[in-house]
This record gives sequence, C-alpha cells and structure tokens, in this order.
Amino acid sequence: MILSRRPDLERFLARPDPQVRAAVIYGRDMGVVRERAAQLARSVTEDPEDPFNVAVLTEGDLSGDEGRLEGELAAQSLMGGRRLVRLRLGGERAASEKLAVEALGRLLSGELNPEAFFLVEAGALGRDSALRRAAEKAEGCAVIPCYEDEAGDIARMTREALAKDGVGLNAEALALFVSRLPHERGVARREIERLALFLGPGSGVTAGPKDLETFLGVEPEASLAGAASDAFGGRLAEAQAGLRRAAQEGLSGPGAVRALGQHLGRLRRTLTLARNGAGLQEAAKASGVFWKDEREFLRQARSWSLENLDGITADVLAADRACKTARAPDALIAERLALQIAARARRLGL
Repeated sequence: MILSRRPDLERFLARPDPQVRAAVIYGRDMGVVRERAAQLARSVTEDPEDPFNVAVLTEGDLSGDEGRLEGELAAQSLMGGRRLVRLRLGGERAASEKLAVEALGRLLSGELNPEAFFLVEAGALGRDSALRRAAEKAEGCAVIPCYEDEAGDIARMTREALAKDGVGLNAEALALFVSRLPHERGVARREIERLALFLGPGSGVTAGPKDLETFLGVEPEASLAGAASDAFGGRLAEAQAGLRRAAQEGLSGPGAVRALGQHLGRLRRTLTLARNGAGLQEAAKASGVFWKDEREFLRQARSWSLENLDGITADVLAADRACKTARAPDALIAERLALQIAARARRLGL
C-alpha cells in the first residue's frame, strides 16, 4: 500500500489500519521522514520512548549481529501493549536493506511476533531498491514516500507554527520568508522557531517585509538569493562567489538550484503580470520581491523576456534532476547552472 496523497497519508498516520504491521518511510528530506515516522510511532504505541516496548536500531546495530533485527521483532512485550521496532537506515544500505527485506517477509508471514510493528526510516530509495520493491508488493505494509516540501507546504507550516506562538506575517512578508527558507523540513522548522522568538511569542505582532530585514539579513540563505540575483543580472564572478560562500555556510547544491529556480519564477510571474497590464513595479511587489532588491530586480525584468526565460527553465529542471542523482556533484551542477544563466544574461546586455 503506497500512501502519497495527503488526505490518505494524514488519516493513516493518525489512525493506522490494524491490518498494517509494517511501514517504510523514505525520501531525500530526512526531516520529513523523521517527522512522519515520529507521528506514526505515537499512533502505534502509547509511549514511543518506552524501552520495554520500543526498540530503535541503526545500521551500526546490525553490523556483525545479523540476527538482531529479527530478534527484536520476535520478542514479546514485557509490559503489555504493541511492540514497536524502528530501523533507521542511512548511507550505504545494501547489507542492512537485505536484512530488512528478510525480516519484513518473516514478520508479515506470521513467523515473528504478530503484535510487533516494524517501522523503517530511510533516505532516498530508488526504484531498484530491494527494500522499496519488497515493501510495495507486501500485504500489510505501508509505503510512504516523502518529497521535498513545496512553497505552499512551507507557507502553511509557517502560518500554523507562528499562530501557535501568537505572531504572524502578512502576505508579502510570508512570501519573502518562504522564499529564503530551505526546503528541508527539519531546518525549516528550526528557522520558523527562530523567527517566532525574533517576533516575540505572544506579542500578537503581524510582521511585514521591513520588520524582517534584520532577521533575514543574517540568514545564510541570503547568500543563495544574492547569488541567484547575480546570475540573472549577468554578474558571473559575483554569482560564483555567492554560491561558494553559501556552500561554506552549509547550503547544498540542491538549495542553490532551488534559489535559481525561485528567482526565475519571480521574473516569470512579474513579466506575465506586466504582459497582462500591470505596472512593472507593481508586478514585482506582487511576485514577492523584497523592497531592498527591487531596483536590481526591475533592471533584470526590463532585459529578460518570457521567451528568454523559457530557455532557462529546461536548464533549471535538468540541474534539479541531476542533483537528485546518487553521488552527484551537487555544488558543481549548481555552479555550472548559475554560470550558464549569467552568460545568457550578459548576452541580453545585463
């Protein structure tokens, strides 16, 4: 059973089908994987921290002890209640995946503890993954692929989290904040928490873009936003330097590609609105352009056309796909994309 639609997934995480005795949650965004696994664990057992009913294993625990996983799944609960066995996979998984596949098969065939629930948390599992194939075919196993959050997902998460602290952002500030956030769920949540502290929990503040200037000015993601602007502005050396500075701040190649794609999206929306009759400055504001960046953005918007941007879109999509390939040189892919964009911008006279 593959759960990818949000309503189905949320129902399952809140109240798992009693016939489901295992789940494999996987994806590139380990923050989303961990969050959904924690939610499912709370639904499966009363206390996910109970050492008598819950076993948490890693690949290191299985190294040199191949029977450990099946032993935990065969063990009976000492205190009553459903037993939960969590396996966290990461890195090179060939040997651990094989053990997980074997344990999954034995559990679902009734050879191990029928009251045990097997929860696997893994990174990106390709179509050739033995664990993914086995889980998708197995009766009584839920498979939950986790994709990177879209801007709308992050905006909703931001609104909900800030509302709990009694603060908020207006539409323009929310668009600006979301555009600067990484799409990795765990990092995004930490940044939202920092923003709530910045605004003052319980203060009732609804902040605008200018209120965020100090906060965003120290964000590492500002390096990526600046590099993207430099690329579309035809500044090759500055774009390259910005990407390398962002890499030193811990931001990966996929994040850089997203920043370039987001800048492309803002230019496209601005030019589309302008083509439909809006003033260019008005269109830029509607596209979420920060007021401090407006002058440079408008300079670019006057030189780029929708047709020129169409030629860039394919390059951005290709770079995004390349970054999702195992062991891809993410930083080099992003840097090459930025230089390609900067070179085109130069040919447009920027």
